[in-house]
Amino acid sequence: MAHAILSPSGASRWLTCTPSARFEEKFPESKSKFADEGTLAHSLGELFIRFKLGWIKKAVYKKQLSEIESNEHYDESMLEYCDDYATFVIEKFNEALAHTPDAKLFLEKKLDMSEYVPEGFGTGDAVIVADTLMDTIDLKYGKGVAVAVLENKQQKLYAIGALKDFDLAYDIKQVRMTIYQPRINNIESWEISVEELMDWANSELKTKAALAFAGQGEFVPGDHCQFCRGKAVCKTLADKNLELAAFEFLDANILSDENVSQILTVADMFTNWIDAVADHALNEAVNNGKRWPGFKVVEGRSNRVYTNVDSIAAVLIEKGFSEEIIYTKKILPITKMESEIGKKPFAEIVGPFIVKPPGKPKLAPISDKRPEFTGVESAVSDFADVVA
Repeated sequence: MAHAILSPSGASRWLTCTPSARFEEKFPESKSKFADEGTLAHSLGELFIRFKLGWIKKAVYKKQLSEIESNEHYDESMLEYCDDYATFVIEKFNEALAHTPDAKLFLEKKLDMSEYVPEGFGTGDAVIVADTLMDTIDLKYGKGVAVAVLENKQQKLYAIGALKDFDLAYDIKQVRMTIYQPRINNIESWEISVEELMDWANSELKTKAALAFAGQGEFVPGDHCQFCRGKAVCKTLADKNLELAAFEFLDANILSDENVSQILTVADMFTNWIDAVADHALNEAVNNGKRWPGFKVVEGRSNRVYTNVDSIAAVLIEKGFSEEIIYTKKILPITKMESEIGKKPFAEIVGPFIVKPPGKPKLAPISDKRPEFTGVESAVSDFADVVA
């Protein structure tokens, strides 16, 4: 599948660090099971919506569902999450139909924003157009990072592309953007007026997109570097991270509270960068024969593994060892159990037997949306006897 040089998904990066899009072209895209899993979830969510709205016949639905269920990335929890997503989209569509009888819902809609972003295009998961309000809904199946909807650049680009297609046919005044991230219960919406959105497109987007397409401007490091393919060898990011080593601590023997806070502020970006550099160096050494000064590739530590569990058990039993010695019996972990029996049956049957103790206290920036934790002393004592 072709990708735009200035992709909507990377907009938060190339709008801040304008040379990054062209810089990334030097590095191959990496494939991951998470991306494949997300693609499958989008297909399943779209299938549910089409079937529930009567857009496809049952035979087609069952055939496509069977194909999805045979995919290695499918599990029962995906079915539950995507079914909930489909219900959410249809509810929003019905709301639109209630005040605009000719409202339309588009799934996996190809969107063109090239008027503002050179060669810019993308795909909107669900776009609902009606008078007064247009909805764009983006399914995020990942659970590693919560995606914020407020001022979300990707969603703003999708909205601009959708307005290009529909603003003449509908009297759209507001755009409501929704991030639907079910696996971490991150479902949030944000509204912006069409006037404000287009002011941003003309005053900021168009200028910065032109710079980004030309590979011009200044490199700007920050949290947006996390998914940049070139972060491991970006000198500007390296300089930013290495500033930590250049702190001029006033007291040679002890860090001040301000020093500790400074370190905590950059800790996540620093460790992410270090990991990226290490992964890059190892990949180059193993796959491309690169020899790094002062380093060599060695075989890492490994653990012994059984080759055939059933054969081992059969031989041991034949030799007189009891099954109690050979086997252990342990209930599946919660996440695995939920995946095996399905989200709804799990909640109904197993839910009453599950408790969620308070999370361990952790430091977070003041900007974090979670309420401030109190009772640190009691929490520490509560977890004193817990074995990880």
